[in-house]
Amino acid sequence: MELRPEYPQLLAGLPAPLSTKLFANAKLVRLAAGKFLFQAGSFDDGCYRIENGLLKVTIFSDSGAERILAFLGQGAIVGELSVLDGLPRSATVVAVRNATLSRLSRAEFEAFAAKCPEIYKSLVRLLAKRLREADTVVAASSFLSLKGRVARTMLELAQHFGQEDGSGRIVIRQKIGQHDLAAMAGIARESVTRILNDWQRHKVVSRLSRGYYCVENKAQLQNQVKL
Repeated sequence: MELRPEYPQLLAGLPAPLSTKLFANAKLVRLAAGKFLFQAGSFDDGCYRIENGLLKVTIFSDSGAERILAFLGQGAIVGELSVLDGLPRSATVVAVRNATLSRLSRAEFEAFAAKCPEIYKSLVRLLAKRLREADTVVAASSFLSLKGRVARTMLELAQHFGQEDGSGRIVIRQKIGQHDLAAMAGIARESVTRILNDWQRHKVVSRLSRGYYCVENKAQLQNQVKL
């Protein structure tokens, strides 16, 4: 069995025509890199569509350890759970790059849904997709080795931010630190450092400059995510 690199999507959202109607009169929100859109436990009930930029969805343990759940880019919907159930935020969302978002309040969403109830079917499909992705993450955490988890993370980064340079190498065009790699893979930073050092020696992955990586041997990483 191969765990495909289906890290929660960058571009998934509602069907374009429906999304356009839903957010037609939404207010624009600008968010600088490093700033929170909302934090877990807060009661902000807004639903957002990302117009540009990049956000990450993350959770923190009581001790402060971070686990990155998703990266979300242009067109993605964020905050839909609180719009549906009115409960506090279940995760923290922060801007990785400067972002512009369209914001819809819960009251505005319900007014739209009363006129256009098919919105619920689209949201159910979106939530089902994210649940499937969460199942894949659980499987990876349960069954993959530490190297397998880091390999999966590198493949996901290559999928979403990679650019081939013509020689088979994939340059990851997003600065990512070892802390973030550890938070994505769900393992200790020390383990990530040890694994990356080993891969650099064997020319599986290289480090171009501080925070930027290159996948030198994609096949080797893919072998690591097979059960």
